[in-house]
Amino acid sequence: MGEMIRLETWAARKALVVAVLGCVSMIPAAEQEKAQSTAGAVAPRKDGRAEIDAHAAEWLKESDVPSVAVAYIENRRVAWTAVYGEQSPGVPATAKTLYNMASLTKPVTAETVLRLASAGKLSLNESMSPFWLDPDIKDDPRSKLLTPRLCLSHQTGFPNWRGKTGGVLKIQWDPGTQTGYSGEGFNYVGRFTEKKLGEPFDLLAQEMVFDPIGMKDTSYTAKDWHAGRLAVPHGPKREKPVDDVARVWNGADLLRTTIQDYAKFVVSIMHDEGLTKEIAVERATLTRDRMKPEDLKNVCNTAGEPGHCLVTAGMGLGWEVETVNGEKILDHDGSDWGVKTFVMFVPSRGIGVVVFTNGENGEAVIKKVVEALYPNRLYVATM
Repeated sequence: MGEMIRLETWAARKALVVAVLGCVSMIPAAEQEKAQSTAGAVAPRKDGRAEIDAHAAEWLKESDVPSVAVAYIENRRVAWTAVYGEQSPGVPATAKTLYNMASLTKPVTAETVLRLASAGKLSLNESMSPFWLDPDIKDDPRSKLLTPRLCLSHQTGFPNWRGKTGGVLKIQWDPGTQTGYSGEGFNYVGRFTEKKLGEPFDLLAQEMVFDPIGMKDTSYTAKDWHAGRLAVPHGPKREKPVDDVARVWNGADLLRTTIQDYAKFVVSIMHDEGLTKEIAVERATLTRDRMKPEDLKNVCNTAGEPGHCLVTAGMGLGWEVETVNGEKILDHDGSDWGVKTFVMFVPSRGIGVVVFTNGENGEAVIKKVVEALYPNRLYVATM
């Protein structure tokens, strides 16, 4: 399910290929995870990698998407990665291609804050106002209620972006009382963090996340080593590309990385590296269930499981937390002009899927990839 669909629509309510597209596999394919039954919603075990290899070319063509990069995680390690298509016209996408993460930036920002909290350098529950107070809300007494936890769980009361409130940041409801998706909140907690610790946020992310994990091809801002490696976004009706590369860090958007780096990031999350046990549990704990009865009915009918399925969905800390017939799944998606990205993992089973595309219609390709690697009809119906 798309991030705005999940957080607004839920609430109102996610061999030809190798020759033609240059599939790049960095790690040999591993035996796919045995599909487990969740009330009949999981299809029989199949070779998802082979299915993607066989059909990626046609999926890209029919959706008018230039490329797709895929990582599969098994037994809490990167089992394989593969890249298909072109990063720009006439230039094959490779393992070194850098994709715009769009909102998959948010879990990285959240992880930086969570690791700083685990190291005792800040508290998730402290008021941010003594260190950072946006001038737009300085006269709103509710600004003192804002904490890192509320930013990471989308409970600030901020709009997604201040452009939606006339270019002025506003607190639209009492912080902590509702969930409302907000990129502003992730920039806000980043500002607080760098003001309190006296170091630019992107450098803190480098120290706490990128370096420990070994993410050598990841950055919040433009770098010299980006040259010749960027996946160019492809918009609707072949419009002229919009390819924003951040000059100043953005806690919610525009992170650039490779499929291998982000897969390694997800593996680190699955191992709870750098976190206290308490904060690791909180990261994966649902704040409030945003699945309405009518939404659940529609999802169950779409999955062919009417009347006997159960789905809950809402925000944890930096991730959406879903429970699909008893199986907990953490996921997130990203959407910018000409860019669609997605990540999901199942903590109890040690499996996960990461998918990047540089096409406006990338969601269609992402859904097919996820269905091939995690063939759970009920979960796919929520996408």
